[in-house]
This record gives sequence, structure tokens and C-alpha cells, in this order.
Amino acid sequence: MLSYVKKVVLVVSLAVASVSPAMAQQIEAPSGDVVLTVSGALSMTNDGDQLLLDLDMLMALPATTFETSTIWTEGVHQFKGVSLADFAASVGAEAGLFLATAINDYTVEIPFSDAVTGGPIIAYLMDGEAMSVRDKGPLWVIYPYDSNSLYRSEVVYSRSIWQLDRVEIVQ
Repeated sequence: MLSYVKKVVLVVSLAVASVSPAMAQQIEAPSGDVVLTVSGALSMTNDGDQLLLDLDMLMALPATTFETSTIWTEGVHQFKGVSLADFAASVGAEAGLFLATAINDYTVEIPFSDAVTGGPIIAYLMDGEAMSVRDKGPLWVIYPYDSNSLYRSEVVYSRSIWQLDRVEIVQ
């Protein structure tokens, strides 16, 4: 786990970057295994023109938790992760779309308009536990399907990519 000081530095760095997206800022490289590589139109980097994030770095961002059922699991589950809105702000994305890619190279387009308060999250926990690759992890884009009927459509289901490992921000 990141130390308290490292978490504060990361959160402050991400906040500063979201205020000034035109200027790319370098942050500390991840100390753990990289779970998400972010590229494209972003203002925060730590590996050339991309941002590499480990699980601790994602967990240092503001967390959102909700309960919902899915068409891929039985019953209602609790999901915790960073909202797509907070994620976009933390990397300085303001418009366009997210090209989200899974470990098997499956790619979906998620419009920036989905990055709203009360919208989808990049989940890293299901029912309080990390998700294995076998269980659609380590990252899964989850919408609060039960809270809004608009989230129960084939289009939204197709955006609910699991085994997420890359995001390109395209403007």
C-alpha cells in the first residue's frame, strides 16, 4: 500500500493536473504491478507520454461505491472504484471519448458524456474483494444498472468492459 504521504502527493498532483490539462505533468512511477495504462489526450504522465497506474494509485483517487445487479453475475453485488468522471478529471480529459481495451485486446468506445456523477466506475473491488482475471478483473467498467433504466441497454452493456487494462483518451 502507498504510504499516507505518497497518497497525498498523488491526489494533489492529480488535482493540479486536472486544473491545467494543457501542460503534461510528470508523477511518480507505480511501485506495484501496472493495472492500467492511460494514453492520448491527458495531462498527467509518468512513462513518456502515458500514465501507468498500479492498484494503489487507483485506490488513492476518490472512491465511489454502489450496489447493483449485472447481466453477468447472480444477485446484487457491491462495486467500488473510481468514477469515470473523477478518472477523467484526474488525467485532465475534458471531452471526446475513452477507448477502453481489455487484456485480450477487445476495445469499446465510451463517450465522455458517460463520465457523470452517479454514472459508471472503473471498479477494482467487488463485494470488498479484488477481482481476479477469472472474475472479470482486475478492473471492470460498471454502470449502476439498477439505479437508472437508461443503463440497462445493449449499448451500455457493450461499454461495460471487464479485464480492462488500457484507456486511450481521444479528443
